[in-house]
Amino acid sequence: MADLTLTSAAPTQTDAKATPRFATRAATPADLDLIHHELMLVIDESPHYNAEFKAWEKARLTKSYLRTLQRQDPWHVIALLSEGKVGGALISGPEFGAVFRYWSWIFPAFRQTRLGMHGMRAFDEHFDNGRFHKAYTFVRPENEVALALLRRYGYVETAVLKQHIFGQDYCVMEKPYTKLTEGYDHGIAQGRVGRAIAHLNALLGR
Repeated sequence: MADLTLTSAAPTQTDAKATPRFATRAATPADLDLIHHELMLVIDESPHYNAEFKAWEKARLTKSYLRTLQRQDPWHVIALLSEGKVGGALISGPEFGAVFRYWSWIFPAFRQTRLGMHGMRAFDEHFDNGRFHKAYTFVRPENEVALALLRRYGYVETAVLKQHIFGQDYCVMEKPYTKLTEGYDHGIAQGRVGRAIAHLNALLGR
């Protein structure tokens, strides 16, 4: 619903030729540590959400929860790469025949690149795969940059939800996909044991 850097040895000329400018992958365990750290920062820094939402969202999106999403599909946490470095992420989840984009953002050091546009295309390439009727997300009306980017890639505003989450308004942005497979997912349900494990992981900071 949104919308920082790694260092490494300088690439050799051969490495530079072999490494694509932009790429994506399902987040690895190491990626997940970085992505979760940057997610907490971007939630805190966003000017579009109130304090209640930020506290709730940070408590919900633990590393354990991100791993639960990846058990549904590893690509529900996508690492966006710029010249081999993780520079952004997309987090999504299945929602009863649709795929909901929770967060998509670019880390500060990479915001002057086209990595965000690459991520938009990569998300559709993976998830418009016959499993879902649509992709959708909630965006604050004041977040004009995110709204413009979504419209550029085929999303349309289908509703404005007034005072919907902690008293704040949200635009519903949707993009139709083509569902071909039978049956529906039932969202993310951890069960009592899963919730207990998630609570323990939260206490342990993982």
